[in-house]
Amino acid sequence: MRIATWNVNSIRARHDRIGAWLDRSDVDVLAIQELKCKDSQFPEELFTERGYEVRYHGLNQWNGVAIASRVGLADTEIGLEDIPAFGSEEPVVEARALSVTCNDVRIYSLYVPNGRELDHPHYAYKLDWYKALTADIAAQLSAEPEKKLVLCGDFNVAPLDEDVWDMAEFEGATHVSDAERAAFDDLLGAGLSEVTRQFTPGPGVYTFWDYQKLRFPKKQGMRIDFQLASQALAKTATAGEIDREERKGKGASDHAPVIVDYDV
Repeated sequence: MRIATWNVNSIRARHDRIGAWLDRSDVDVLAIQELKCKDSQFPEELFTERGYEVRYHGLNQWNGVAIASRVGLADTEIGLEDIPAFGSEEPVVEARALSVTCNDVRIYSLYVPNGRELDHPHYAYKLDWYKALTADIAAQLSAEPEKKLVLCGDFNVAPLDEDVWDMAEFEGATHVSDAERAAFDDLLGAGLSEVTRQFTPGPGVYTFWDYQKLRFPKKQGMRIDFQLASQALAKTATAGEIDREERKGKGASDHAPVIVDYDV
């Protein structure tokens, strides 16, 4: 089963590119982040016309997650156990997590909060969000150690120094702080393995390049999109790639698709 994760940075703006990519990529399941649309605006036909079932969760022009599958799709669940809300006056549980079962594999599409700045409330929210995710996954895998499960998404953490083009550029910034990296490591400690790096080793291998300052042609990116698989699924991974070509050209997302083949 070929599974891909892709932060598309607006599914409506990227409609044609997503369709063309599906036509040539031969993926069985696509986990999508940053839809930037309400459910009523989601272009469901983009997927159904190509033989995919799709589930999606979007509340407004920000965030939003979806999963499209051509190998079955069941048991849709929105959110996480004890997922935190954000906002001081009227806290909102944002559209950042969706999970389904495809071909007996539990698949998550996750858009982890950005954090914004180290002293911003969004940073504390990000760490709380990681705690909720880690507790949820740890409970599942403790109860069912052989469960086939994969977390796909934009994790908004660069776990290693080589996952950014220059650590000096990130001094005092989010995505590389000790607390964020510890949160990512704790998530792995819940019983997961990061399965993409073995097929796409760094340094200089990224999944995100900011639109500003010519980051893409300068090869100044970040590696923040991953697939984290349970041990039962991770051992079946046979190949993987980051489709850097999809970051090129007019109308591209600022993230590239991350693809892994599993022998399931």
